[in-house]
Amino acid sequence: MQTKRGRPRNVETQSSILSAAYELLMDIGFGAVTVEKIAERAKVSKATIYKWWPNKAAVVMDGFLSAAAARLPVPDTGTVLQDILEHATNMARFMLRREGTILLEIIGEGQVDSALAEAFRTRYIQPRRQEFRDMLDRAVQRGELEKSLDIALLTDLLYGPIFYRLLVTGDPIDEDYVKQLVTHVFKGMPSKGLA
Repeated sequence: MQTKRGRPRNVETQSSILSAAYELLMDIGFGAVTVEKIAERAKVSKATIYKWWPNKAAVVMDGFLSAAAARLPVPDTGTVLQDILEHATNMARFMLRREGTILLEIIGEGQVDSALAEAFRTRYIQPRRQEFRDMLDRAVQRGELEKSLDIALLTDLLYGPIFYRLLVTGDPIDEDYVKQLVTHVFKGMPSKGLA
């Protein structure tokens, strides 16, 4: 979230704006959301929103992430295979709900809206990749994985196929698919005795 625009945020007002942005996103989709509609639903002025966010894309993405964070917990089971399996399964489930269809809409809109594409990358994709990196770093510290592991490549190998099915083929994404995907990727990873 932006933190250097205008005066410090009132937590109650911020929460109202983020909730309004999320509700509108779920109700009418990104294309139909406007800052005016967010302000009206949150009972604030447009100027208040623009003090804290540079554009519609930023406030909508922050609203989406604020609501979605609880649905995508970062597991810490003590074993990397179980952590990744839970994380990927949670993400796949999330993508199959209304939030997932909204993410697909945002990806599509981002092809012609550079502000939205940037907000999506910085506010959604990069934090998710960092969560994944943190899980793998824990596994390296526990001695489960080699320090030489290419974490960025592993992230692409695990999550790329899920987005490919969502965006391109339309093939089903269920728990069996996620388990097979994670298992096959882990078979090719440099590890220290992963089963």
